Amino acid sequence: MTTDTARSASAVPGTPAAPAAERLPAFYADAPRIRVHDPLAEFLGAADGGVLDYGYDDAVRLAGHSCPTVASAWLMTRAALAALYPGVLPERGGVVVELRDAAESGVTGVVARVVALVTGAAGEEGFKGIAGRFVRRGLLRYGAPIDGELRARRLDDGRAVEVAARLERVGGDPRMRELMMRALADRGDAEARAGFGALWQDRVRRLLLEHADDPEVVVVRPVAPGG
Repeated sequence: MTTDTARSASAVPGTPAAPAAERLPAFYADAPRIRVHDPLAEFLGAADGGVLDYGYDDAVRLAGHSCPTVASAWLMTRAALAALYPGVLPERGGVVVELRDAAESGVTGVVARVVALVTGAAGEEGFKGIAGRFVRRGLLRYGAPIDGELRARRLDDGRAVEVAARLERVGGDPRMRELMMRALADRGDAEARAGFGALWQDRVRRLLLEHADDPEVVVVRPVAPGG
């Protein structure tokens, strides 16, 4: 089909147009990445050496949106793995992750999905393993009696950390509420929708680019053995 024919076909009523290209905010590419070693991916030949490299855009595609919760989940996961595996690649599938709140509580489900993406930890629906190896099932748990938002514990040596995100330390623009109300009230208010989206993502940008290693925002606390 020639270009002219394709263009004409897309204009025929009922003919689906060509899919739009993905266009994400440019700062996603500048956000900290998380690289892990996945022994299952290595065993199955899915990744050379089992090395997987995740970017914030992967979390956005998984969640279907970008917000301070998704960003904080990304940073908490990164911080937990960095603390548990200093100087070496974290082992995907090598940690148990416990979340403080119940699965159906607030934004816990969103946080869990991002954590699971990078760590491989899964609930009872997870991968059962191969001949007793590479088990991911049962590594993601809810309702843990902890102070932080999540606790991550290595399966091999028992080292653990608790992590929390202090999102209130990176506040949003006060104009967001008015713009959000306008956008919700009038779907045709393109100015309000664009303005709200820009301010919303700017807070995400500041979290990821300015506070990724800020101990006042992403708080990591070692947990004593058996704690």
